[in-house]
This record gives sequence, C-alpha cells and structure tokens, in this order.
Amino acid sequence: MRLSIVIPTLNEAVRIERNILRAMALHPIDVIVADGQSTDGTGDLARSSGATVVTSERGRGGQLNAGAEATTGDVLLFLHADCWLEPSAAGQIEAALRDQKVIGGAFRQRIDHDRRVFRWLEWGNATRVRWLRMPYGDQGIFVRRSAFETIGGFAEVRLMEDVLLMRGFRRRGWRIELLPGPIHVDPRRWLKHGVVRQTLRNWLLLAGLKLGISPDRLAKFYSPNSVVPGS
Repeated sequence: MRLSIVIPTLNEAVRIERNILRAMALHPIDVIVADGQSTDGTGDLARSSGATVVTSERGRGGQLNAGAEATTGDVLLFLHADCWLEPSAAGQIEAALRDQKVIGGAFRQRIDHDRRVFRWLEWGNATRVRWLRMPYGDQGIFVRRSAFETIGGFAEVRLMEDVLLMRGFRRRGWRIELLPGPIHVDPRRWLKHGVVRQTLRNWLLLAGLKLGISPDRLAKFYSPNSVVPGS
C-alpha cells in the first residue's frame, strides 16, 4: 500500500505541526496540506514540518481535491486538521483493503474529552457508519485512488462534501469499512457551540440537503467561523 495523506487547513497554526508529525508516523509516501489561504502562517509551519503545501480558494471540497491532485499514493486518507490517528491505523487500512470489494472506509472516533455525552456521540457516529454507510470527514475517510477518481473526487462545495462523496459510493453499491482506529478528535466545535446545539445544527443541514438545498446555500446558515476545513 502506498498511502497519501491530505489535510485541509485554514488558520491552523496552533496544531498543524503536531498533527503533521502524527500523520508522518503512519509512514505515508506524502503528506499534503491543502491550505485555504491561511493568514496565521499555517503554510510555512506545514512546510517546515515536512509536508507539501498546496494553496487554493477556501472551501473544503475544493481544497481536498487540490490536495488529492498533488498526491502520488494509491490510497488516499483525508484527515481534518483537528483529528489524528495512531500509527496502527495504517496497518488497519492495509488489512481492510486486502479485500478487493472494499473501496475505503473510516474510523471509530475518540473525542478527546471525558464528558459522558461524547461517548454517546462516538457510539452514534459509529452506528451511522455501520447502518447507513455514511462516515463524515472527522472520522478519517480513506479511499482507493481508483475509486476516488472514478467518482470524480469531492464536490467543490463549502461544506458537506463528505456526505456527497458517500452518497456517490452508496449509489454505486461500493463497500466501505468502519475500522477500530481510534481517530482522535478535538472537541473544540462542540465545546464552542454546545453539544446539543451543534448536533441539532448538523441534523438541520442534513435535512436541508435532503430537501434539495445546495450545500453552498446551507453554508450561509453557519457562522463564518464554523465553515472552515477541520472544523
């Protein structure tokens, strides 16, 4: 397996160096930081940490595609800037993809906070993947390059690009796996907005998407500080 890792960023100077080092521990052939024109030096810090940096317009879908274009691996792993995997995750991916019917998947989460409500969130998110085959970006999506290119990559939208990608996989009947991981997730967005409020907002966005409202239009209902890669 030749693994490439793509990390979308926007003003992630506080954590980008640490998380690039964690990504390097998975022994990928390249780590690409897809930066959305950060103003806090994220790009420079990423380069000095050994990552390749590509810059594009802000918007997670477009940034992820720009990052994917710069990779050389045959398996792509997309990690939000506030998420990280332990080194054993690379072996989990390789083992899962030995089954040629599996085109990708994601990981069980460990939200890095001790409150019991986060254990419920972890359980609910894992259940969503098992029953609906719908992992989100903060669960660490990995995919064979061939499948990613066949589907045309991510929709170039401001948010919910992960949902649209998984819908494309489901329409084709492609198989994905939920791996034990865990993927460690920063609880910052739940702590900032409140667990109930953040969860309800996510449900409303999904309902809007089902009703045919475009993701870019739905993004206007998010605060400007929420619609950022890695949030």
